[in-house]
Amino acid sequence: MSAAQTQKENSEGGWGCLESLGLSQKELVLAEALQMEYDALSRLKQDKNGTGASPTTSRAPSQTCSKTPNPSIECPRPTLRQPIPATTGASLLRGLSGSDSSLNQPEGTQSPHSIPARVVPPHESYIRDLGDSLVSGSGFLPKGFPSLPDDIPPAIPPRNPIAPSLGSDNTFLTTWASTVPRDVNLFTPDVDQPKVTSGELNYDNVNESLARLNGSQQGPRGRRASGNQIGKPVARSKTLPPPGAAQDIPTCSQEQQEPVSLGSRMNGFGYELFQVSEERDEEVAGFCHMLDVLRSAYPHGDRSKNAGFVWSPSVGHEELHQGLGVSVKVTVISEHFREPLTFTCDGSSTVDLLIYQTLCYAQDDLDHLDVEDYLLKVCGHDEFLNNSQTLAGLEFVQQFLKFDWDIRLFLTKRSTISTELARTVRTHTHTHTHMSKVLEPAIFRLQIRLPIHLSPPPLLSLKVELPLHVERLVQSVKALCSSLAAVETPDVTSALSQLPACPCRLQPKVLKDASVLAFRENREKVVEKLTAAILDLVELYCSTFNANFHTTPQSHCCTAPVQEAGLVTNVLSFNMYAAHRIPITWAASYEGFFLSCCLTHGGAELCAPQHTSKQSVNKYLFHLVVWDQRVCFPVQINQLPRESQLTVILYASSLPPPGGAEDKGKQRRSIEPLGWVTMPLFNFRHVLTCGRKLLGLWPSTPGRSGNARTSSPNFSQPDSVILQVDFPTSSFEVRFSTPPPADFCPQYDSRLDTISQIQLQDVLHKKAFFWLTAEDKRLLWEKKAFCQQWACLGHLDALGLLHASFPDQELRRTAVQWLESISDPELLDFLPQLVQALKYECYLDSALVRFLLRRAIGDIRIAHYLFWLLKDNLQDSQFSARYQHLLAALLCCVGRGLRDEFDRQCWLVSILTKVAQRVRDATPSSRQSVLRDGLDEMKQFFSVNSSCRLPLNPALLVTGINIQSCSFFNSNAVPLKLSFRNLDLLGDNINVIFKSGDDLRQDMLTLQMIRIMNKIWIQEGLDMRMVIFKCFSTGRGRGMVEMIPHADTLRKIQVEHGVTGSFKDRPLADWLQKHNPTDEQYDKAVENFIYSCAGCCVATYILGICDRHNDNIMLKTSGHMFHIDFGKFLGHAQMFGNIKRDRAPFVFTSDMAYVINGGDKPSSRFHDFVDLCCEAYNLIRKHTHLFLNLLGLMLSCGIPELSDLDDLKYVYDALRPHESEADATMYFTSRLIESSLGSVATKLNFFIHNLAQMKFASSEDRPTLSFAPRVHTPKSDGLIRSLYICRHIRTTNPSKGYAFVVKVEREGQQEVQLVQRTFEEFHELHSKLRLILPSSKLPSFPSRFVIGRSRGEAMADRRKDELNGYVWHLIHAAPEVAQCDLVYTFFHPLPRDERPGLFPAVSSSISWSPASGRELGEVKLSISYKNDKLFIMVMHIRGLQPLQDGTDPDPYVKLYLLPDPQKTSKRKTKAARRTCNPTYNEMLVYERIPRGDLDQRVIHLRVLGDGAFWENTVLGETFIPLKRLVPGQHWVDWHQLGPPSSESAH
Repeated sequence: MSAAQTQKENSEGGWGCLESLGLSQKELVLAEALQMEYDALSRLKQDKNGTGASPTTSRAPSQTCSKTPNPSIECPRPTLRQPIPATTGASLLRGLSGSDSSLNQPEGTQSPHSIPARVVPPHESYIRDLGDSLVSGSGFLPKGFPSLPDDIPPAIPPRNPIAPSLGSDNTFLTTWASTVPRDVNLFTPDVDQPKVTSGELNYDNVNESLARLNGSQQGPRGRRASGNQIGKPVARSKTLPPPGAAQDIPTCSQEQQEPVSLGSRMNGFGYELFQVSEERDEEVAGFCHMLDVLRSAYPHGDRSKNAGFVWSPSVGHEELHQGLGVSVKVTVISEHFREPLTFTCDGSSTVDLLIYQTLCYAQDDLDHLDVEDYLLKVCGHDEFLNNSQTLAGLEFVQQFLKFDWDIRLFLTKRSTISTELARTVRTHTHTHTHMSKVLEPAIFRLQIRLPIHLSPPPLLSLKVELPLHVERLVQSVKALCSSLAAVETPDVTSALSQLPACPCRLQPKVLKDASVLAFRENREKVVEKLTAAILDLVELYCSTFNANFHTTPQSHCCTAPVQEAGLVTNVLSFNMYAAHRIPITWAASYEGFFLSCCLTHGGAELCAPQHTSKQSVNKYLFHLVVWDQRVCFPVQINQLPRESQLTVILYASSLPPPGGAEDKGKQRRSIEPLGWVTMPLFNFRHVLTCGRKLLGLWPSTPGRSGNARTSSPNFSQPDSVILQVDFPTSSFEVRFSTPPPADFCPQYDSRLDTISQIQLQDVLHKKAFFWLTAEDKRLLWEKKAFCQQWACLGHLDALGLLHASFPDQELRRTAVQWLESISDPELLDFLPQLVQALKYECYLDSALVRFLLRRAIGDIRIAHYLFWLLKDNLQDSQFSARYQHLLAALLCCVGRGLRDEFDRQCWLVSILTKVAQRVRDATPSSRQSVLRDGLDEMKQFFSVNSSCRLPLNPALLVTGINIQSCSFFNSNAVPLKLSFRNLDLLGDNINVIFKSGDDLRQDMLTLQMIRIMNKIWIQEGLDMRMVIFKCFSTGRGRGMVEMIPHADTLRKIQVEHGVTGSFKDRPLADWLQKHNPTDEQYDKAVENFIYSCAGCCVATYILGICDRHNDNIMLKTSGHMFHIDFGKFLGHAQMFGNIKRDRAPFVFTSDMAYVINGGDKPSSRFHDFVDLCCEAYNLIRKHTHLFLNLLGLMLSCGIPELSDLDDLKYVYDALRPHESEADATMYFTSRLIESSLGSVATKLNFFIHNLAQMKFASSEDRPTLSFAPRVHTPKSDGLIRSLYICRHIRTTNPSKGYAFVVKVEREGQQEVQLVQRTFEEFHELHSKLRLILPSSKLPSFPSRFVIGRSRGEAMADRRKDELNGYVWHLIHAAPEVAQCDLVYTFFHPLPRDERPGLFPAVSSSISWSPASGRELGEVKLSISYKNDKLFIMVMHIRGLQPLQDGTDPDPYVKLYLLPDPQKTSKRKTKAARRTCNPTYNEMLVYERIPRGDLDQRVIHLRVLGDGAFWENTVLGETFIPLKRLVPGQHWVDWHQLGPPSSESAH
């Protein structure tokens, strides 16, 4: 092999990894060359002086080891390209940027490819194997690095994970086909990975193989077997529990067991620098210990907390009471009996009672049967019912009852149920043993031996030119500093400044007179000073990056004395030295760099920010900005809260563009923030920080202020700017101690003056702390002694105390204690917020972390959703390190079975993501074939895994995919419609939507808010019949959505009436009539529609859901309406240029009102709709604080439309918490419902969307008739022999008009069929025929446009004759026309044609007058009395008489409060237009009414018709005595209207 090749391999092995630090290839080659040259010169000097070690001695360990046949020991210097044998335990490879390597193979397996080993020159190097064992933290090996035997790697993700190569097809799938057990998020590349930037980081796979830790025996633990190893044997940290008995790995020889080093020399030039140790991050060590204790508290034998299967969730106590009186029809299936058993139970019946009743039918002898040995499973779902639960208390039962679904259960023995998800003895024991390794922090494995004589012999001899040696020395120091994060400390700078100037260092602060170095003692001082500076830098590097090596000799001082922080009166001060690793682009684009230092607590500033002076970029060894300035805050240490944080922001002034001096002077310099970092002043042990610190700056992004800031420095990005801060050091530790509780117990004091009481009450009634002003907070603090004693809050109120504004540890611990009362199903409703609240914890271990882990251990459903929420938050670069630790802790606690299940789900999601990407990138015509080809990979997945649970719901257990039933949706993201085969043969296929390219976190949050609203309504006794479906994000830009069966979009329903169907009123009513043919079914569907439509209006308004077109509003055949696709919310409307597309408060159109009213005229059912809206709105307003707290906790989640308080302000303004219920009712009625109903923009938006979606219409979609539920053919119905329209009849439903009775005669059938069709339905038939047949083959259709009244009887007679001619030509046309499916479907009898008494002629004098007994109608009032004021809300009127000309009146209400001789008490409402059933919801107020006068007062109410050109007509009146009114209560009732008296009529 040539020397060039050897040198290339050396460069790749020893220096290539330093590219991640930003060094160019040229600098790397130069550093390596200088290293080798110095090596040769030093060795030559040592040989001449007789002080060098003999080559034989230095190579002895290597030779000894090479003769050892043990394959588990790595030879220290293997030959080039020599494969590395597998070790007994997996290799532990950690790199500069992370902790664990993913290249470790399971026991007994070989590495998939040979790793080239580095060739070390035979002579000693001055910087030996710098970074020789550096690997990337995500498991990728740079070229030339050998695999070193060590422990099984820790389970936490790397500090700086590296993404897989973009060129690799799918490294994730490549190795999954093997039968070796894999674990969650495991990177397994098959090729060397190139250097990537932070933008390419992929966090899909994060944790090393925990299953291997807990499921297989680990190899014996021992020290690293490496030749010429520098340092002492590895010793485990004493801060962790002992790992149990372990044996050392056999070594090659006795010589190799001892550390090999140059040894200390008397002349000071030889120096033993490093020893390898395993000192870990103390905070992580304490966290591991906490996990050990927490895990041991939940033994695997406890069946209540380790069932091994998924329990069916229950509902809250308030929701339970709503279903106790309901009869539940249940069908039980079992292998113990042949036929299913059907029971009708009361909702209060328990599950064990149902099991006992079932066993009574199936078993003869019940004496030896125990009900607890049996369980009921939901058919189609892999979830089981708790035997002690009531039927009405089960969530799925209430869901099934809502949609009238059959409740089918399967009875099975508990012993036959698979418990693969349970923790076992083996997993429990191994997890306990290896707890310390699971969460080992990111540490850096570097073996560096640096004799810091770095050419002192040439410097001492001066036989060669001095500048050359200085140049080489500086280059070597620069290379070393580059490997240590490119940091140049002031000590290094000072030491190098005592050397003469050289080409690589031309700063003015260097030695001018080189003759000083002519004296040996001066040269020795320079070398000693440089040696000490390098050692300090290495120690700083080790403490900053948690490295597992330290400088030696290491000081082993005893525990420092403790000083209470409350006794330290010194002010907080520190020294800001410099910002390292300044990018070259900054030096060329900015000037005047300065730092702004801010002291905060919970985001609030404790004092005014302090600023440094402005400095420019200097070039020493690297580019850096040096301030070397002391910053002093006017705050004493004893006044600092424990959670105080120091935030430092780097600012700079942008340089003006090139130009003249005059232009530069005129232009204003803009100051831009470039980076920031936040650090706690007290660590997790509550000790004040001290000493020198390196802090990586996070880049400043133009974001909003609502985002939380991490308290960890930015070391995840390899090019981050590093700030050096020097805190004062002391001989003792300054520790914060929690002060004792207060001795007094504050009570409410009535002696507080009235004004202060009012002010205090106003502050206390504010719905959220977000809008507490500084004056409010000052008032609360001053008057805290007058407040009531702080009682225990409910768990819903406690959520607000977990926000970033409340960092106090005791407060947060108390809030978590209040959360302990929350049930597991209710915890799932707030789990996303609690996961976000983990960002606001000051330290890794907290009460909230322990609470979530405890709940996850005891419930598989919580563990499932917690896993995916933590995994999704790994994408947040600022908090990824914390979530990596928490995700690893969760995986460690839940056991091997659940980890394997998560493993399968991750694999499934990765396959679907790839398939969705391919389908989206394909041409529209080839997408279906691409989808089927891509889903073939699912066969491989299910051949390896017999089943898998869907991330959407752990109870959905699938065993395959039905490729023929899969398709896609024609939208921008091209979501996939997937049909999975259910493992339960008693269940249907599981249909879901998989989206890739859309961020579903916003949809998740919106649906969560709607689900909580629905629960609030049900708890208050108001069931809004809401459709709640699941949506879950499985990573940024991908996720799953539950499909609701038997539902269509409004667009699909409306276009059945043509592209202009969105402007028509009847499409929705006709569609519901088609799917609900009987009167009973239709009335039930309309009732469901009224409730669900009201709930959707309220929910979409409160949440500000925008981009509402008719493709993201759906309607079920049962009448339930619901919204989908929440891409815009909180008022962020879709824009069309500068115009908002969403102009109405919410979507409520005339076709919806048509369904509610039963026609185009307002009816009393519209009153019910308005009342439902107002009642639902007011119920949510009572919980304003809950929604503000929930949304406030999500401010830092990264959703663009929820990022600051302005977004929360939208919800606050929508809920109007400062208003009364009456005011809110009036606002919702007049400002929202009426404006939405009258909005033309909504229909226009629907129409534009119809036009836009026409391009996606498939040629295979044949038109259907809107009023026909099914398609009929000549084969199914028989050939039509003749058609004749015999007469027309008057109809009132669904609208006034005429229908035509058609006599249909068929061949082979003697019975004549009569069907009725309207003229509009005939026109629809002709329009649909024109879409599929040429116009030349169709008969001409009568004109739709007529002069005069189109509903008149004469017009009906004329149209009857015209339609007779049309149907005659239609039936005698060509067979493709006459026998078309549309024609036969049109003339097939519908349920309305078969109603008795339909066809006899009815009287044409049909009126809208109300039923007998209330001929003049009724008026609904809400009357209340408070503070000498009488409040009368006029709500609705129903059943008014039409005017004499048959038209509907324009009614309004006029009130008088009698006695009123002067006629001064007149109040009136606005006039409603053209209706006999108006809605007002207007408040009329009478002031200064003494309470004693109420009994003598009478309300005189008159309803009048507003006439434009004639006198108003009295439509009815009533007198209401106020004797029944109880002050302080609302009197809501209907009052009968009577005929007007003679005086009132005038």
